[in-house]
Amino acid sequence: MDSKKLTLSNGAPYYEHQDSQTVGPRGPVLLQDFVLQENLAHFVRERIPERIVHAKGTGAYGTFTVTHDISHYTKAKLFSKVGNSCRMFARFSTVGGEKGSADTARDPRGFALKFYTEDGNWDLVGNNTPVFFIKDAKKFPDFIHTQKRVPKTNLKSATMMWDFWSLNPESLHQVLILMSDRGTPYGYRHMHGFGSHTFSMINDKNERVWVKFHMKTKQGIKNFTDAEAVKMAGENPDFAQEDMCNAIEEGNFPKWTMYIQVMTEEQARDFRWNPFDITKVWFQGDFPLIEVGEMELNEIPVNYFAHVEQSTFSPSNLINGISFSPDKMLQGRLFSYPDAHRYRVGVNAHHLEVNRCPFAVNNYQRDGFMADSSYYQDKPNYHPNSFDDIKPDSSYKNYEYELDSAHVANYSRNENDDDHYTQPGLLYSKAMSPEDRHNLVNNIVGSMKGITGPKRDEIINRQLCHFFRANIELGMKVATQLNVVIDANMMNHSK
Repeated sequence: MDSKKLTLSNGAPYYEHQDSQTVGPRGPVLLQDFVLQENLAHFVRERIPERIVHAKGTGAYGTFTVTHDISHYTKAKLFSKVGNSCRMFARFSTVGGEKGSADTARDPRGFALKFYTEDGNWDLVGNNTPVFFIKDAKKFPDFIHTQKRVPKTNLKSATMMWDFWSLNPESLHQVLILMSDRGTPYGYRHMHGFGSHTFSMINDKNERVWVKFHMKTKQGIKNFTDAEAVKMAGENPDFAQEDMCNAIEEGNFPKWTMYIQVMTEEQARDFRWNPFDITKVWFQGDFPLIEVGEMELNEIPVNYFAHVEQSTFSPSNLINGISFSPDKMLQGRLFSYPDAHRYRVGVNAHHLEVNRCPFAVNNYQRDGFMADSSYYQDKPNYHPNSFDDIKPDSSYKNYEYELDSAHVANYSRNENDDDHYTQPGLLYSKAMSPEDRHNLVNNIVGSMKGITGPKRDEIINRQLCHFFRANIELGMKVATQLNVVIDANMMNHSK
């Protein structure tokens, strides 16, 4: 086939790629060797700031197809009829580790989906767990600091992790999931995904329901034990990336089924817990799963950096017919996620191929780093104007609703909502098998043995009180293996 000329970034062909221009064969290199300058200058700028959370990830393209009719819940065009489909992109990730960390670390897993729909890109940015550690975004920086490194030593610390968790009993539900074998999934193909937050759907009659999204793996759940995860971290820290790439390249395309749970506004008012509390689940016996569609991943991106590293997701990327809820964590993420991407990738990150809406983007945003004028060329950059053909469509007006209160205050996130123990207790006693419970206790004990320092006993005893209040057996087993003597005061805290 015909060969292509080697060129600089401006398209100018050049020949000398191997040898720098020098004064004589052993002389100094000349500043005028602009090929050397361009290649070195580009090279030292090849990395962008890594994500503060979800830094290590795997991405793939695929297709989402609607298999069941939910048009009575939402006016989103994607769900307007069975058989509709769209291209999509998925990114899976660990949460607390850096970009070079091990794929098998004990950690929640990010489960971020981007649907390229005719009404815009819809991002469903969740995890492989239906709950989270905290329920107010104001606490998020403090929580993540405990999952990162101690400023003095730059080491991970079991002490600060368990100190935070023991002081925040709302985290118990997620802690039990994290410390079970679900905290070390066997790659990304064998885990479920959840939108986690409560969202809303609005239909063509302007009726609203609350929803939760579930993505159930069709490959079957498979997890590492703690020992297997640690062993794999040493043998192949990129296990999950390799597993996904190999499966897709072999034509073994991973698939997930999308379901929703639906709660009416009346049911929400009578719900036992705050339905917008991300530390709680909606029991499927009360709010059964409703099948929606199927997601298939079938294409590994041609360039990891361009597509996976530069991909940006935000729960604020919603489409008509799908909206938010009063979930305090969700409300915080609506700001922090797009703000993080503006910092990390740039204000025009949405122009990049992986983030670009493949249909139409018409607005008055201009300029900034890496501006691409192919969308707007010489069209006006203000509205209203007399020259372009952009017209707001009234059918996309926001859903209008009344708030329960007009009183502004810093409400306690736990006021009348401080039951942090019933659901974790049911997770342990009802949802886990005997083997799951055995491994959970061993994993908790293994982690808590790393608590050190003068506050060690205080932190351990405070956390044990939470375990006892969730389930007596759980508390006793953890205490026994930590060689903690149980006193009456601790047992009283468990009542």
